[in-house]
Amino acid sequence: MSVKQAEFADTNGFESKTPFLIGVAGGTASGKSTVCQRIMEKLGQQHKEQTERRVVCISQDSFYRTLTPSERLRAERGQFNFDHPDAFDDKKLLAILKDILAGKKVEVPEYDYVTNSISHRSHTIYPADVVLIEGILVFYFPEVRELFHMKLFVDTDSDTRLARRVPRDIMDRGRDLEQVLNQYMNFVKPAFEEFCLPTKKFADVIIPRGADNLVAIDLIVHHIWDIMYKKRPVKIANGCNGHLEVEDAGNGRRMSGSSEDTLSR
Repeated sequence: MSVKQAEFADTNGFESKTPFLIGVAGGTASGKSTVCQRIMEKLGQQHKEQTERRVVCISQDSFYRTLTPSERLRAERGQFNFDHPDAFDDKKLLAILKDILAGKKVEVPEYDYVTNSISHRSHTIYPADVVLIEGILVFYFPEVRELFHMKLFVDTDSDTRLARRVPRDIMDRGRDLEQVLNQYMNFVKPAFEEFCLPTKKFADVIIPRGADNLVAIDLIVHHIWDIMYKKRPVKIANGCNGHLEVEDAGNGRRMSGSSEDTLSR
């Protein structure tokens, strides 16, 4: 995988860069956001001012489409499928990503999980070297998927994902247990199997156990570091199906694969 050198211009009053886009997909509560946070932390970006960050993260949740009145009523009852591709405004996401690739400063909306709507607030994304875009269906839409220079899939078992989702939705999103379980069985699980899981084949790197897989995160951080500081390319081992699957071998660290793929800028 090779990416052209970043181009620089002056856009919106800031130095414009062609960033390295990394898509991070995986099922609900698989640890996508946590993986992105760990990457940001290891690169020392988490506590920097927005204008100084060289690595930034965007959630696909910011691009849920506006619900109709009847859909909003269904959502309040836990009867709307937020895991279906039709729930997202993929055209808006595509437009934002193209602006980011053009080195523009963009405004990304904030999604309110309690009211199931886009809030009036937004956050500014300034030109950066690396942009992480995480979401359950970031690989589903071909036009969006083709923009990514690297694609990661966070692979966490379904029991773990459900165990994480239940307390999150109850405590952070104001749902009750029955509603969470019904929504999971009726919408989340079927949608994962139909729409999210099949996109795993597009991943360049598969991360078993999500943020607990420190080997995978360290490898990805190393590659991002090379992108940011233009050091030597990182070599990673490919699995037989064309993507890398990084496994933590307990106390030791081990990667296996049939060939090597050089990730270079």
